[in-house]
Amino acid sequence: MTTDPAIRVEGIEKSFGDLHVLRGVDFEVRAGSIFALLGSNGAGKTTLIRILSTLLKADAGTATVYGFDLAAHPDDVRESISLTGQFAAVDEVLTGRENLVLIARLRHLKHPGEVADDLLARFSLTDAGNRRVSTYSGGMRRRLDIAMSLIGNPPIIFLDEPTAGLDPQSRIDVWQTIRQLAGRGTTVLLTTQHLDEAEQLADRIAILHQGTIIQNGTLAELKQLLPPAKVEYIEKQPSLEDIFLALVGSTGGTGTAHDQGGDRTVPAGKESQ
Repeated sequence: MTTDPAIRVEGIEKSFGDLHVLRGVDFEVRAGSIFALLGSNGAGKTTLIRILSTLLKADAGTATVYGFDLAAHPDDVRESISLTGQFAAVDEVLTGRENLVLIARLRHLKHPGEVADDLLARFSLTDAGNRRVSTYSGGMRRRLDIAMSLIGNPPIIFLDEPTAGLDPQSRIDVWQTIRQLAGRGTTVLLTTQHLDEAEQLADRIAILHQGTIIQNGTLAELKQLLPPAKVEYIEKQPSLEDIFLALVGSTGGTGTAHDQGGDRTVPAGKESQ
């Protein structure tokens, strides 16, 4: 087994005219892990995903995906990955099974029907397999979308805000699907602006702010960046939300990294949730 990272990003930069979106991004993703790229709207998360999936060229920097250099071997990169965007790319006129069979045929796989049936079972969609996708809930559509992305068993999958617009139960269903992917050895890089999503899923979390990675570590490591709050002299560990706001500052002007530091002693019943 190789110890090389599944994804390595070094100094990636990207501008659109005078707008500098990425200003030198660096990180690595361990094979078989879930890596969360956390950031506010406009932080550059989707731009970075588009670069890593060969849909956009970087202005500077290098990256390797599954051992292939992004610039030198884009075809090999595309064969090694799958991308699920912010909105489910499914055909609502077709049934769930027909969507899967279509993609399997486009990828020239043998026995596309068997591939479809296996994925329907794997994503708990067998009972809905012969229904039109227009009748699916948001969570079912997202699970079908991810299932379609896995046809051909790509070792790396990019999920760009995979639970955007979903209700709480559908989000939980998609979270379980993502955990199962990593459990089977798939490397998952997901972008999100939902702090609880990163907290629940990720082996490592990188915070992207103003075009650069300002922190990168496990949840436990990130929690060490802030002291625990004290509630009637009982320590309260900082949440990921505390850490995120302390690092990037409050956009609403209600606090800064400086405001979040130091001992935080609050009376009972007044502590931050």
